Amino acid sequence: MTSSKRELVDLSHVVREGMTTYPGLPGPVIEDHMSRADSRDRYSPGTEFQIGRITLVANTGTYADVPFHRFDGGADLSEVPLSRFVDLEGAAVTVPAGSPSGIGPEVFEGLEVTDRAVLVHTGWDRHWATPSYGDADHPFLTAAAVEWLVARRPALVGIDSVNIDDMADLERPAHTGLLAAGIPVVEHMTGLEQVAGRRFRFHAAPIPVAGMGTFPVRAYALVDGQG
Repeated sequence: MTSSKRELVDLSHVVREGMTTYPGLPGPVIEDHMSRADSRDRYSPGTEFQIGRITLVANTGTYADVPFHRFDGGADLSEVPLSRFVDLEGAAVTVPAGSPSGIGPEVFEGLEVTDRAVLVHTGWDRHWATPSYGDADHPFLTAAAVEWLVARRPALVGIDSVNIDDMADLERPAHTGLLAAGIPVVEHMTGLEQVAGRRFRFHAAPIPVAGMGTFPVRAYALVDGQG
């Protein structure tokens, strides 16, 4: 007799004090708003709490971009439906080793992407927390790949690289094309080798902040399996 099992796979980087996510952006500051020691004067003996404070730029850790990030007047985090981020059927593809940095549409051939969370596994997350993570030869989607995706209307597109765009291309065709089509982007993912080629449901919900277009997410997958 067999029973269905689902494996929980975390696809997010841990946010740590002072860490670098994107070259040139400041790292988060994590501190106490109320320390446990300070709380002892407010509560009964033996009862204590910690209330933390974090100061960070929106582009920290694994994060989602929505249209407001790129376009004045585009939908912000509070306006994009939750259904665009959670309980999505997933489709993950691995970019072959030795491929050019620019990922073309051929990598998606044969993949059903419509209404799915399309995740691009490049392996670049192996450089996370090293100077190499921000190198100019990082993997990115070409304009042709973006055009191919937009025509097929995925629910969301994610990548495990420092930028879904070529950082040298200041027109940012991937952000421009995907966000113009209302397709959220999730960058700085990790562990995508665990879902590539498998059936899974994807979740990556940001806080619904009005007036912002980017925020960290806890991205994860529930992977189907038989046991």
